[in-house]
Amino acid sequence: MSGHSKWATTKHQKAAKDAKRGKLFAKLIKNIEVAARTGGGDPDGNPTLYDAIQKAKKSSVPNENIDRALKRGSGAEAGGVDYQSITYEGYGPNGVAIMIECLTDNRNRAASEVRVAVTRNGGTMADPGSVSYLFSRKGVVLVPQQSNGSTVTEDDLMLAVLDAGAEEINDLGETFEVVSEATDLVAVRTAVTEAGLEYDSADATFIASVDVPLDVEGARKVIKLVDAIEDLDDVQNVYTNADISDEIAEQLDNE
Repeated sequence: MSGHSKWATTKHQKAAKDAKRGKLFAKLIKNIEVAARTGGGDPDGNPTLYDAIQKAKKSSVPNENIDRALKRGSGAEAGGVDYQSITYEGYGPNGVAIMIECLTDNRNRAASEVRVAVTRNGGTMADPGSVSYLFSRKGVVLVPQQSNGSTVTEDDLMLAVLDAGAEEINDLGETFEVVSEATDLVAVRTAVTEAGLEYDSADATFIASVDVPLDVEGARKVIKLVDAIEDLDDVQNVYTNADISDEIAEQLDNE
């Protein structure tokens, strides 16, 4: 579940370790294949592909899987699939807005599975445009606060990325979140690496303009819904405007 709180970081860290690793690998591989097909198979000339490959490597996807996806997407190897990008909108418990990004080779299957997951877990589907206005497309680079054996300060990071188009830096505990316009994502990521800093991920994402604070029960319901959606093979990303405080996130984490 992408978001602005430490809960997002916790989810990010757990995703690489839990039993869904196979599913995570499949989604990362699909991203590489689509990026190679749409922008060419050279990572140096295709920033989207470069970031997709880096994300896969940081999540321990084997190099041979990455290479095969690259070849399928660029047409160098047979077996590529024509994936379509679709975004669905909906509402969860407590009126939480949800946006669901899919990459699928079967629109009917994706629509049906998303609808079932949403409605069975206390949500409702919404018409296109009825939820998306609550979100802005942004670039987000996650930078670990321990980088190359030294501590990164917010001032260090600000100096590195300010001229590249960074709008704000958020302290998520173990990482900094650098937010920019989506069009400045590559420039910010490049500025981070040129400053000698590591980064965990660089993604174009949706960030909510208005958050919905949740109590423990509401958070539990929304997380159950998001988990069910994220479990679908065609789903790549789920965004919400749920505001889960650090205290509630910690309480749920200990359950």
